[in-house]
Amino acid sequence: MSSPEAPAAPIADSLRDGIVARFAAALGDDVVGSHVIPGDDVWIRVHPSAWRRAAEFARDSLGCSYFCFLSALDWMPSPYGKGEDDPTEPPPVRSTAIVQGYAGGETRFQVLARVASPTEHFAISLKADVPDADSRVPSWTPVYGGANWHERETWEMFGIVFDGHPQLTHIYLPTEFEGHPLRKDFPLLARMVKPWPGIVDVEPLPGGDDEAESE
Repeated sequence: MSSPEAPAAPIADSLRDGIVARFAAALGDDVVGSHVIPGDDVWIRVHPSAWRRAAEFARDSLGCSYFCFLSALDWMPSPYGKGEDDPTEPPPVRSTAIVQGYAGGETRFQVLARVASPTEHFAISLKADVPDADSRVPSWTPVYGGANWHERETWEMFGIVFDGHPQLTHIYLPTEFEGHPLRKDFPLLARMVKPWPGIVDVEPLPGGDDEAESE
């Protein structure tokens, strides 16, 4: 009788594990979570008060001179269901629990940014929890000038304030617009009046079976 196979040893990634270790050494307890997919990617979650310091460390100490993007995540399940739900069927039962993604989380909202090193060929996804009672974090614009419009969009769509940003003004929406359309609890009235196209508004293609039957 053959002996059972031993479980495979975890794959090491000295590059990304080292990045997490260097962040932890520099920021201390302000690194509150991390996740490494060996050979693929790394996520690091920092305390919101250390959001700008994380950007400075990535740029100055790790050589991440390339700013990719910045946005936000709303982990609350939508109270309105999903656009692809069939409106002719009873709504499915879904969990209302907030479950954050890689590197964990403690709040509904998180800011997310990605920076990369063009010379060492790695990238880092940085995250920070946004306090529910005071949705704000320090601006990255003094560190990465390209964050300017990304922060404006995130403020406009999620309502997160970036302290120190030179001009948080609307990009897409009218100045008098109320609400933040990318929050999960923002009602998409057009979808309540008319379900998502393609679910109930199915039209036969030219030359299809329905057309042939009508001839």
